[in-house]
Amino acid sequence: MSRTSAPTAGPAPMGWPRPPAAVPAAWLDRPPNGARVTVAGLVMLRQRPGTAKGVIFVTLEDETGTCNVIVWRAIYERFRRAVIAGRLLRVTGRIQREGAVLHLLAEIVEDISPMLDDLLRPERCRAGDQPETTYADARTGRVPDQK
Repeated sequence: MSRTSAPTAGPAPMGWPRPPAAVPAAWLDRPPNGARVTVAGLVMLRQRPGTAKGVIFVTLEDETGTCNVIVWRAIYERFRRAVIAGRLLRVTGRIQREGAVLHLLAEIVEDISPMLDDLLRPERCRAGDQPETTYADARTGRVPDQK
């Protein structure tokens, strides 16, 4: 597996919802500062401090970890509904790294929450259908043996 490819668990079962291609949170230390990347994850929290002059801070979580996203006022105005109401977001932006601290400066925010609704459909929600990639697999880049 190359350093830039995403972890996979082999072919997904028919109809299993998959987020669009995105860099796992655990791999965000790999691209250089200023690189444009896409991440996807569940919204863990949104913060809009009164002292932040309209900036919103969003924390996303995927199966490998968390990603801190900074949404500037102009981006917020453009993608307001997704930023406010999205439960599952896909964010494209530039990496900002200051020492060990890493943020993603949002450029595009997409609400992909309808993918979560697919998990509630009985014909698509069976324990045996779950992907086999583990947290350790995603962090190490190991691909499980395909059956």
